[in-house]
Amino acid sequence: MHDHAPGLRGASNRRLLTLSLIITASVMIVQIVGAVLTGSLALLADAGHMFADTAALVIALLASIVAARPANDRRTFGYQRAEVLGALINGVILIALSAWIAVEAATRLVGPDDHEVAGGLMLVVAVVGLIANAIAMWLLSAAQRHSINVRGAYLEVLGDLIGSAMVIVAAIVIVTTGWTGADALASLAIAALIIPRAIGLLREVASVLSEAAPADIHVAEIREHILRTPGVTAVHDVHVWQLTRGAPVFSAHVVVDDVCLRDGRGPAILASLQTCLADHFDVEHSTFQLEPADHVEHDAHA
Repeated sequence: MHDHAPGLRGASNRRLLTLSLIITASVMIVQIVGAVLTGSLALLADAGHMFADTAALVIALLASIVAARPANDRRTFGYQRAEVLGALINGVILIALSAWIAVEAATRLVGPDDHEVAGGLMLVVAVVGLIANAIAMWLLSAAQRHSINVRGAYLEVLGDLIGSAMVIVAAIVIVTTGWTGADALASLAIAALIIPRAIGLLREVASVLSEAAPADIHVAEIREHILRTPGVTAVHDVHVWQLTRGAPVFSAHVVVDDVCLRDGRGPAILASLQTCLADHFDVEHSTFQLEPADHVEHDAHA
């Protein structure tokens, strides 16, 4: 028996991603114009990050639409892995962008200090970016807990928020002291903040694609819960993986006392096991094979 839950919050996620895309694209345009008018590398770097975020949000939105397609005989779990592939692309974009920012900032720092930066206008543009990023983060904050794809977009907006804060600090330094090196330092700081988040996202993608158990689910604890179920004598071939963030899948072979099977208590035991996984471990998709003690596996494996 299988317990199939859709596990998709597609329509809501798409609305949030669309709103975030509109905000991000608008701020990106403002920052590009601001970077041209002020000569600020930090604003240009933040605009470049915004450009990557805009592309990433488009990818995330498309991935969310694809993931909402129903399952079929060829793709029995549907298209939820499309979200993971979208997150993979997001992570690669972030790392490439960070490398570009770092190279450009280092070039300015070691080169002659002849870059004119209009600190006042730079400050205004950075404050606008900070407010817009805060709004986008608020929109995505709830959905990112359940979707690796939305989480990728959320982390990018978080990087933008911190980047805007760095640009604000650099602008204040330039306005008060006239030292334009603060602009390049802010750019390096933005790159340093982006890379760890991108690596963390790629690690999570690798965990999903390698079908590792979710970090917050402990197989030993699940096994103990199963063995405490009345009528269960043993459990083996336990597998836990996830289709995408927030969509864990579980399967196991459960040995049941022969008396329980003869008395017709198998369905009740099965219902109890599935309820246990749903309530205690938030696993909505579970598959159990109930076996008598003398059952022999023809394709048994460790």
